Amino acid sequence: MGSHNFEIHDKGASEHDAQAEGHITPFNVYVKVACALFALTFLTVGAHAIHEHLQPFAALIAFAIAAVKAYLVMAFFMHLKYETKMNRAIFISGFLFLLLLFTICTLDIYTRLIQTSVL
Repeated sequence: MGSHNFEIHDKGASEHDAQAEGHITPFNVYVKVACALFALTFLTVGAHAIHEHLQPFAALIAFAIAAVKAYLVMAFFMHLKYETKMNRAIFISGFLFLLLLFTICTLDIYTRLIQTSVL
């Protein structure tokens, strides 16, 4: 068995706190965001109840409400609102690639609908 030398370095309290603390969001912000999410959920349920009257726009309205809810969750609960611009850009680029993937898949589906069967 070899002997191991472990050195323990005591970081200064201010240096450690600056790295670990980050941004502290007040509790009332979380309550307001949660209330907004509940309100948007009820709005989604209400839109579904009258979806026959909104027929051409029903899906668009549902996606818009879902996008607002996703923004609220990402901005406040995932703390992206307080991140650096580089982290935001990296996060948004993931969604742009997802949008590109959905676009390619949708175009593929529509080209298959246009084709007639040869069988």
